[in-house]
Amino acid sequence: MARSPPDLARDMPQLTLNALEFHYLDVGSGPGVLLLHGFPDSSALWRHQVPVLVDAGYRVVAPDLRGFGASARPPARADYRVELLLGDILALLDALGLEEVHVLCHDWGASLGWLLAALHAPRVTSLTALSVGHPQSFYGAGFGQRARSWYMLLFQFEELAERLLMADDWALLRDFTGHHAEVRRWIGDLSRPGALTAALNWYRANAHPAQTFRRLDFPRVAVPTLGIWGSADPYLEEAQMAGSAAHVDAAWRYERLEGAGHWLPLDRPAAVNRLVLEWIAA
Repeated sequence: MARSPPDLARDMPQLTLNALEFHYLDVGSGPGVLLLHGFPDSSALWRHQVPVLVDAGYRVVAPDLRGFGASARPPARADYRVELLLGDILALLDALGLEEVHVLCHDWGASLGWLLAALHAPRVTSLTALSVGHPQSFYGAGFGQRARSWYMLLFQFEELAERLLMADDWALLRDFTGHHAEVRRWIGDLSRPGALTAALNWYRANAHPAQTFRRLDFPRVAVPTLGIWGSADPYLEEAQMAGSAAHVDAAWRYERLEGAGHWLPLDRPAAVNRLVLEWIAA
């Protein structure tokens, strides 16, 4: 039987990578599974997956990515360029002696997971992307996806976005996340000095209107890939995930979770765990 979800924020080790301090979870033994969270999360997003994966015989690594959780929060927008974020992941794998891992990723972490699989395929045994599809598919998903991504424009306004999100006891963030049960944790994390700006800098460095939805030439993915999307996701359309099949030159599987929202690891842990275990075992 799987153990109770751990408190991932407690006694996490840290490493210096690329001159920054990173906190991470490293538990279990066996084939490696790398868990990459997104906005506005931390490694705590995976608290329902970690014990299940460990009990199934895997070594699980779940970092607080740059700017999130207990990891370093450099101040400049340029510090969050996607090539630097990818460099953090590669440095972490090297430091922990992990030549190859299964990758389970969500939201911005999914964007990084796709990039890792596309550019460093020998390091990725399999990819499981939650909610966010292949970037080429995302950017080509049409006006419906552009409309759902309205917040990316708001987040570009430095200082103004911060003020709007924090006003009236974080009312806009609460509304934006649908008053999710996790919102108290998010507010606690983002209330620390520099944390909200660091989180928004992921969008400012990588999703500026000058580059968002333009024609891209993003590399194709040649590792086995599972895409999972929730039919009630308010931020992402099905087409951007289902259409990822056209950009994968390996085994592809798509799973639609009816009635599920955006935060699949928290809201549908049993379904996510079952699908992930089936996929990486295969």
